[in-house]
Amino acid sequence: MDNIFLGLILFFSTLNVLAFLLMFLDKNKSRKKGAARISEGMLFFLAAAFGSVGVYLGMFAFHHKTRKWYFIIGIPLLMVENIAFLIVMYNFLFSLL
Repeated sequence: MDNIFLGLILFFSTLNVLAFLLMFLDKNKSRKKGAARISEGMLFFLAAAFGSVGVYLGMFAFHHKTRKWYFIIGIPLLMVENIAFLIVMYNFLFSLL
C-alpha cells in the first residue's frame, strides 16, 4: 500500500474512533441530570468532518439519537459524502505523483 492511502485511512479511522467515543460520552451524560452535553450540532459537525461512520455506529451501539429523523437520514448521507470525498482526494493526490 502506498503512503497516501495509509494516511487517508489513518485520518479517517482516527476521526471515527473519536466520533464513536463522543457518542458514548454523550449517551452517558444524557443519563445524568444537569450534566454538560455534547450538542447535536457538534455531533453533526464531527460526522461531516469524516466521522460519520463512528457517529452511525455509536447511534446503534448505544441506542443514542436513533429517534431523531435528521440523524437517521443525515448521518448515512454524510457517510456517502465522506467516502466519496476520500476517493476523490485519493485520486487527486495519486495523480500528483
